[in-house]
Amino acid sequence: MIQSAQDWPIGAALLQFPSVTEDGEPVQDAPSSTWSAVLGEVAAEGFDHVDLTDSWLRPGDLPPERLDELARVLKSHGLGVSAVSVTRRSVIDPDPAVAEQNLAYLHRSVEAAARLGATVVCAGLHRPLTEAQKRAVWFWHEPGGSDPEDDEHTWALAVERLRGAGEHAARHGMRLSLEMYEDTYLGTPESAVRLVEEIGLPDVGINPDLGNLVRLHRPVPHWEELLRPVLPHVNYWHVKNYHRDFDPRTGAYFTVPAPLEGGAIDYRKALAMALRAGFDGPICTEHYGGDGLGVSARNRDYLRRILAHKLPSVHADRGER
Repeated sequence: MIQSAQDWPIGAALLQFPSVTEDGEPVQDAPSSTWSAVLGEVAAEGFDHVDLTDSWLRPGDLPPERLDELARVLKSHGLGVSAVSVTRRSVIDPDPAVAEQNLAYLHRSVEAAARLGATVVCAGLHRPLTEAQKRAVWFWHEPGGSDPEDDEHTWALAVERLRGAGEHAARHGMRLSLEMYEDTYLGTPESAVRLVEEIGLPDVGINPDLGNLVRLHRPVPHWEELLRPVLPHVNYWHVKNYHRDFDPRTGAYFTVPAPLEGGAIDYRKALAMALRAGFDGPICTEHYGGDGLGVSARNRDYLRRILAHKLPSVHADRGER
C-alpha cells in the first residue's frame, strides 16, 4: 500500500550528534534526559520519525530496561523509529574476532529495533574511519577500508552472515537493508545486486545511498547509472547530496555537501524512478557539516513536495485510489 506524501515515514539521521556529551560522558550511559534533549531537537524541526544512527547511540548495546526508557522518550516527543542503522560494523572485517563481534552486535540491533517498533534495520560492510580519514576536512577525501576482490570465501561469508541477519529481521516482521558504500561488496550496483540476489530473501534489499559514491574524489558513474540497476531491490533509502566538480587541467575532483535540491543528484527524478519501480520503504535525510539537522528538515520538506506531486500518477498507473 502506497503511503500519502504526508504520512510517508521520513526520518532524521543523527550523524551530527556526537556519541559523547560536552561533559565527556558517553551518550550510551547518559540519563534519558540527555537522549530527550537531542530527540526533542529532532521533533522541534518537524520530524515525526528518526533513524537511530548508532554513531550517536547504540540500541543494540542497551539492556532491555534502557531500551524501554528510550522508547518512552521517543513516544514523549511523538517520534517513530524509521530504522536502526548499524554503521561501520562489517560482518566480514579482516579481523575474524572483530567480524564475529560485529555479527553478534548486528543481531542484537535487530532485537533492539524490534523492541522499539522499527520496520527496518540498515547495515553495511564499511569499516571504521582510518586515522587519515579522521584528520581530513571531509573523511571521504582519504581512502578507507576495502573488501577483498575475487575472494569467494569472504564473499560467501558475507552472504551467509547477512542472510542470517535477514532471516532474524524477518521473524520480527522487519526488513534488512544493505547500504551502498565504496570499495565494499556493496560499492557498485552490480555487486550490490549480486549480493542481495545470492542472499535470496524477499525482505533483504538495498539502501541506494548515492551520496556515498557521488562524493568520492575520483571518477564515478552518473548517479542514474548507480541507481537504475538496484531499483528492483530498494527497500530503504538514505538521501543526501553533494556538489561535484572536476578540473580537467589538474585532474582534481572537488565535492562538498549540498542540500538535496542543490547537488549533483537530481532527487526529483531519482524519487520518481524509485516510485515507478515500486519503492515503498522509509527514507532517512542525512547531511554533513553546518546545521545538519536543519538541512535535513529542509530536505524532508522538499521530498514531501515531490511525493505530493508524483504519487497521484503512481496511484493512477496502478489503478489505486
